[in-house]
Amino acid sequence: MEVEADIGTEQMTAEVAESLFGPLDLILLAVIIVIATWYFTKEKKKQDPTSNGKTYSIQPTAMTIQSSSDNSFIKKLKTSGRSLVVFYGSQTGTGEEFAGRLAKEGMRYRLKGMVADPEECEMEELVNLKQIPNSLAVFCLATYGEGDPTDNAMEFYEWLQSGDADLTGLNYAVFGLGNKTYEHYNEVAIYADKRLEELGATRVYDLGLGDDDANIEDDFITWKDKFWPAVCEHFGIESTGEDVSVRQYRLQEFKEEIPERVYSGEMARLHSLINQRPPYDAKNPFLAKIIVNRELHKSGDRSCMHIEFDIEGSKMRYDSGDHLAVYPVNDTELVEKIGKFTGTNLDTVFTLINTDEESSKKHPFPCPCSYRTALTHYLDITMNPRTHVLKELSEYASDPAEKERLRLMSSTSPEGKSLYQQWIISDNRNIVQILEDLPSCKPALDHLCELLPRLQPRYYSISSSPKLYPNTVHITAVLVQYQTPTNRINKGVTTTWLATKQPSAGSELPTVPIFIRKSQFRLPTKPQTPIIMIGPGTGFAPFRGFIQDRNFAKEEGKGVGETILYFGCRKRSEDFIYEEELSEYDRKGVIRMHCAFSRDQQEKVYVTHLLQRNAEELWQVIGENNGHLYICGDARSMASDVRNILLNIIQTKGEMTEQQAQAYLKKMETQKRLSADVWS
Repeated sequence: MEVEADIGTEQMTAEVAESLFGPLDLILLAVIIVIATWYFTKEKKKQDPTSNGKTYSIQPTAMTIQSSSDNSFIKKLKTSGRSLVVFYGSQTGTGEEFAGRLAKEGMRYRLKGMVADPEECEMEELVNLKQIPNSLAVFCLATYGEGDPTDNAMEFYEWLQSGDADLTGLNYAVFGLGNKTYEHYNEVAIYADKRLEELGATRVYDLGLGDDDANIEDDFITWKDKFWPAVCEHFGIESTGEDVSVRQYRLQEFKEEIPERVYSGEMARLHSLINQRPPYDAKNPFLAKIIVNRELHKSGDRSCMHIEFDIEGSKMRYDSGDHLAVYPVNDTELVEKIGKFTGTNLDTVFTLINTDEESSKKHPFPCPCSYRTALTHYLDITMNPRTHVLKELSEYASDPAEKERLRLMSSTSPEGKSLYQQWIISDNRNIVQILEDLPSCKPALDHLCELLPRLQPRYYSISSSPKLYPNTVHITAVLVQYQTPTNRINKGVTTTWLATKQPSAGSELPTVPIFIRKSQFRLPTKPQTPIIMIGPGTGFAPFRGFIQDRNFAKEEGKGVGETILYFGCRKRSEDFIYEEELSEYDRKGVIRMHCAFSRDQQEKVYVTHLLQRNAEELWQVIGENNGHLYICGDARSMASDVRNILLNIIQTKGEMTEQQAQAYLKKMETQKRLSADVWS
């Protein structure tokens, strides 16, 4: 009966339609549908904030994020016949560089490799890696800040912490990148190595720890020279014995017909520095005008700059304690020298195309561009080159002695390591100086562009408060310039460039690409909480913003706790930065200052001496009144010395054992009552 009813209904519907709609009616109905579709599509575009009547196509560069459909690294491994995947957590590019070297060397051991950014991958797929025979996952993970993972490894790290995936059958190894002058040395790698094992994975070789304060290159090559034999033993494979020297990118030069789309220094989107649009970040920096650039030192042969950037209209927001990132450009003289030494026309437009079609990184930097642009904006030409760069350079040296020197320094022999440490690290040679001192070495410039690391943004503690300066952001930067053992003058890339950015009346204001990086270096939420700030030299920078915040709260009639500053410099008459401001805050009772001028008396006096002298005051703030303590500046000596003094004060004034004092300090860190913003 149900079937018959259905058939009857269909017949009735057809008959009604036939009687109600003639040919003309059907045409009119079709027109109405087309118009309605057009109208709703138009409305949707109006509501779409990304639709502005223009179409933009972003070149696939190292910074391009892949769509979710491309996030299966297992699929990529299977389709390309690979079994080795090397993930990197990198903030400055070193971790990514090490990952690339490991993936490339895998070919010597019949393990075809792939480099992967965990931010672009579905890391849950690690459970399926065992489906691929002889598969291996290696993790090159840097520790950043106060024991934090790098930005691109954050989600993976959180997944390890909170997940309970069964990683049985996963073969892995971890190499960490850290710095021993920081308290949380290699914390991320240590945790990842331990956690992967807890989840059932099999460690193929011991955790490697690289120390950037010493010689991280030596740490890495020492580790991987033992890592590969362990891999061979684990999988029952042998090395092919072949020395891998395969170009990752192929060159295309444009001698006659220049492409329409040529990069000139942008980080990702073409013309992004001309056609500016928010949000602004590492891939899309804001081109800020410098409205103030003044000298803070009163005399002496050193220079410290106070620089103010105009961010009005950028929609960028910051808090006191955040960092300002600056994208620098390399010195023109150094760029020209590389062109001369390689015999290259720097204005030639070229592109480097990844020979690995499965890689999400189609180019090493935004391409196409000119060689001049690449050397000026995209490549780090002032750092000490790593051993793999020297190995490739040796192929271009025509003089046997120079060839042998480069080969020896790139080797893992004790003699080679010693020579590399002396000739490259201690003598502080960059690529320009190497080519100067080894005149027979004439590398192909495109190969050099492939080998050199990316030029990274430089980060500065913001030295202003948004409460006072919502439309400007200030930094305090020492001009870096020093003589090397080879009697050359090396200059800091960013500060040397910023020193030339002087605003003048009647002229167009100089501009600099910047973005804001959030920090955990924060004032207490309650202004009544007492604080101690320890910041010698430019370590004072973030505390200028803190003091401005506290002064603002006080002027609003709020209760403000004790604000104690420990500041140090060489001489009051030379390098007491912001002296007038600080003296005024001190006079108004906003702060209490303890200043150490190390060279104003026969015996040097540092901030650490004052801390020891004022042990009672310190304990009163951090022990009795639950106050906060902040350290900013040099991590290598000052920060560690301060920490040891704190431990001693907690022991003596708090009547604790050394173990209890350590636990107390750790608790302060957990509660964010002890914060450090340090560098080495």
